[in-house]
Amino acid sequence: MPQRRVWASGVAFATSTVLVLATVLVTAAVGAAPHAASPGSYTGPRPEVQQAVHHDVSPPLRTLAHYNNSSGQRRDMPLRLLPVPHGASVQADPVVQSAAPGPKVGTTAGFNFNGVGDTSNTPANPCNCAPSDTNGAAGATQFVQWVNTAFAVYNKSTGALIMGPTAGNALWAGFGGGCEANNDGDIIAQYDKANNRWVLSQFSVSTTPFLQCVAVSTTSDATGTYNRYAFTEPNFNDYPKIGVWPDAYYASFNIFNGNTFTGARACAFDSAAMRAGGAATQVCFQLSSSFGSLLPSDVDGTTAPPAGSPDFFLNFGTNSLNLWKFHVDFTTPGNSTFAGPTNIPVAAFTAACSGGGTCIPQPGTRNQLDSLADRLMYRLAYRNRGGTESLVVNHSVTVSGSKRSSITGIRWYELRVSRTPDPTGTVSVFQQGTFAPDSSSRWMGSIAMDKVGDIAMGYSVSSSTVFPGIRYTGRVPADALGTMEAENTILTGTASQTGTLHRWGDYSSMSVDPVDDCTFWYTTEYIPSSGSFNWATRIASFKFPGCV
Repeated sequence: MPQRRVWASGVAFATSTVLVLATVLVTAAVGAAPHAASPGSYTGPRPEVQQAVHHDVSPPLRTLAHYNNSSGQRRDMPLRLLPVPHGASVQADPVVQSAAPGPKVGTTAGFNFNGVGDTSNTPANPCNCAPSDTNGAAGATQFVQWVNTAFAVYNKSTGALIMGPTAGNALWAGFGGGCEANNDGDIIAQYDKANNRWVLSQFSVSTTPFLQCVAVSTTSDATGTYNRYAFTEPNFNDYPKIGVWPDAYYASFNIFNGNTFTGARACAFDSAAMRAGGAATQVCFQLSSSFGSLLPSDVDGTTAPPAGSPDFFLNFGTNSLNLWKFHVDFTTPGNSTFAGPTNIPVAAFTAACSGGGTCIPQPGTRNQLDSLADRLMYRLAYRNRGGTESLVVNHSVTVSGSKRSSITGIRWYELRVSRTPDPTGTVSVFQQGTFAPDSSSRWMGSIAMDKVGDIAMGYSVSSSTVFPGIRYTGRVPADALGTMEAENTILTGTASQTGTLHRWGDYSSMSVDPVDDCTFWYTTEYIPSSGSFNWATRIASFKFPGCV
C-alpha cells in the first residue's frame, strides 16, 4: 500500500492507507453510541464523531508567495449529477413571472471590476481548469474572492487588490498532508460576522485520506494568521458548502464512492474551539442516496437566531423542499441530532435541463452550458429581523418548451420560521416565484436579504442570441409577493464558451456587507472572448436606497 501522511496529536507520521481507513471506521463506530437526546423521540441517523486529524496556526498569509503556475494541463472537472425527482413531462409553473413590472431594480451601484480569472485574464489564475467555482464574501474592511484554485483579497473601500492571486493550498503551507500537497478546489470563502473571522475551506481528494481543510482567521484581517484544521471524510466529499451559525460551522457534502453517489453528509465543526485554536471536533450524519446536495443555513445580519435554534438544512424534492434540523452538542456529541426530513410543499416545478444537465444555449455555437439544476444554489441565507426570521434560496427550473429545448428561469423562495408552538422552528413558504421575464435563460443564481428585508438575486443569463452575461434583480418589502423588479446588468456578455467545454460556474455568491448590513456583493464568472478555459470573473456591489 502507498504511504500516506496523517496526523495524531499534531505529530506527523507514516502509515498505510489501510490503517487510515480503519481509524476512520473506528471513529465512526464510537460516534454511533446510543443517542441520549429526547429519549424515544429521535429516530434519525446516528452521529459520527471525529477529532480533527491535525491543527496548527499558519504564518501570516501576506508572507506567502503569489500563485505559481501549475503543470498547465487542462482540467475539466467532471459534473457529478445527483438523482432528482422529476416527472415524465414538463409541469406548468404556476408562479412564473414572465415580465418584470416597472423600471429597473432601484439600486445604487457601487463597485464593478474584474476578479480572479483563468489563463491570460487579470489578475490571472493559470490553472487551466473549469468550472470557476466562483465564491466570495465581504468582511470588515476586505472582500475575499476564491475561484477554484486561487484566492485574492481586495480593499472593500477602493476595490484595490491587496493580496494575490494566491494558490489555495498555499493557505496550508507547512501544514503537511493532502491539505498542503493538493490544490483541488471546491472552495468556500465565508465571513463569520458575529466574531469577525474569515472561514476559508477547500477539499483534498486527489490523494487519500479524503480531507476537508478548514482555516479560521485569528483576526478580521484576511491577510493575517489562521487556525488551520484537517477533518477526514469517509469517501469523496464533493461539493462542500458551509454555513455559519452561532454554535458551529455547519457543512454539507455529496459523498461519492468513485462515480456512485452514496448520499448527502451533514457535519458540524466546533467553531468556538477553532476560533481559539484548540483541538476541534466534527459531528456528522450520513444520509442515504435518496437525498443529495443539502444546504446549511447561514446567518446574515447582527441578530442571531433564538438561543438553541438548530441549523436548518434544505434540499428539494418533488414539488417540495425537504428540511432537516441539526442540533449539535459538542459537550456530549452523542446527544447531537439531525431530524428530518420535513416536507414543505411549493409550487410545481421541473428541474431545468432534464434534471440538471446541459442545455443552456449560446450564440454562434452548438456548445451548451451546464445548468446545475439538480440542486439548490448556495447560499441558504438566514436573517432575523426583530423576530421575523427568513430563509432565502434559489434553484434553476424549466419554464417552457421541452426538457431539452427550453427557457430556464430561477425559482426563488422566502421561507419564514415560526417558533410557536415548536421552539425549534416550523418553516413554511412566505413567498415564491420563478423569474423568467423574457426568452433568455437565467441560471446559476445566488440570493440574499438585507437588514430591512430587501432581496437581491444575481445570476448568469444567456440565449442563442444573447452572450453569457451577468445580471441581477431584486425586490423591496412593498412589492407584490412573489415578484421581482426589472433586472439590472452587471456585465453584458460579448463571447461564448466554445469547443466541448460545458462546465460553468458550479456556484456564484451573493453576500451582504457586515458593516452597513445593506450593501450586496455579487461575484460570478463570464467569458471575455470566445474559447475554452479562458473564463474571467466579476465582482460588483450595490444597495437599495431604502436601506440606511
